[in-house]
Amino acid sequence: MLRGFLIGITELVPGVSGSTIAMIVRVYTPLIASANHVVRAAKALARGRGGVFREELGKADWRLAIPLVLGMGAAVLLLAGPIHDLVEAHPLSALGLFFGIVLLGIGAPLQLVSWKGRLRAIHVVLFLAGAAAAFFLTGLATDGDQEDPSYVVVFLAAAVAICALVVPGVSGSFLLLAMGLYAPTLQAVSERDLAYIGVFGLGAVVGLASVVQLLMAALEKAPHIAVAVMAGLMAGSLRALWPWQPGGGPYTGGEISGPVIFMAVGALFVVLTLFVSHRITRASQLSR
Repeated sequence: MLRGFLIGITELVPGVSGSTIAMIVRVYTPLIASANHVVRAAKALARGRGGVFREELGKADWRLAIPLVLGMGAAVLLLAGPIHDLVEAHPLSALGLFFGIVLLGIGAPLQLVSWKGRLRAIHVVLFLAGAAAAFFLTGLATDGDQEDPSYVVVFLAAAVAICALVVPGVSGSFLLLAMGLYAPTLQAVSERDLAYIGVFGLGAVVGLASVVQLLMAALEKAPHIAVAVMAGLMAGSLRALWPWQPGGGPYTGGEISGPVIFMAVGALFVVLTLFVSHRITRASQLSR
């Protein structure tokens, strides 16, 4: 539940992927594995294979997934207001906080990559490729929104944006901004546009089911390569969190010191999170 609470906090922040924190607190791989079993169960149910449906659901780690989801829900319900106020009232300090979190958090997945042997160069190249891709994607965000987008566009945009839930370093809000659908989607939810919401939800389900299976296959067959790319995506996403964006105007002493202090706080947060995560994992292993 504590890990889920931490993931839920970041889901409230524009530009930060909750799966980034899932990677940092080391629940990402088992969570993706459980999601993969649920997707397989849904496919089996659609085909009328009840036995396979029950078997796949039984393979999911519900002892992990249920408390994690409860923790995420608690974070959203309890902290949506305070975090929104922090971002609105102190945008530079808020960016500094999350920049520090992601910057130091990159070390967590990098620890899982083998940097020895002949594959070391490949891992470095893939890390840099992932960083370049995320850097490019986060630079696409624009204030231009589509007016009256077609349902086909909404479906495809949802299928792409939902990937941010399970791919570290990629923010769904930035993907929607890049496609000009961020404001229209928020407006549809606010106005209870059920047709728009339904099409968006269907696209999200299709996209999520597809990307979860691809990620699980990558983590099973080439775990070091997959994690190297994900760490690169986290690194490239730092572009969206850099407090002093070009064109932001002159910087006063307060505008510099505040974000720097919060960067240090964010880095300390990751250190404490990794420490707590390590203690929880070790205690769990000893209890077995």
